[in-house]
Amino acid sequence: MKLLFEIGLIVSSIALIVLVLFHRGRGGGLSSMFGGSMTSQLSGSSVVEKNLNYVTVVCAIIWVGCIVVLGLLYRP
Repeated sequence: MKLLFEIGLIVSSIALIVLVLFHRGRGGGLSSMFGGSMTSQLSGSSVVEKNLNYVTVVCAIIWVGCIVVLGLLYRP
């Protein structure tokens, strides 16, 4: 059981790092590489950005959940 949550923590940590890097910062970010900049200029917020936000939040919730469960499992 611990191994499953440890693997989940590692995978979600790497995914969270990659997803945060995809977000647009002040200078445009990596999300503009996937067509987010064109629709973002026209409508204010693109579908790509909304989906990226949703996936990032879900990944962060999984990451926090793995940390909480592992903390409970390793508690003496």
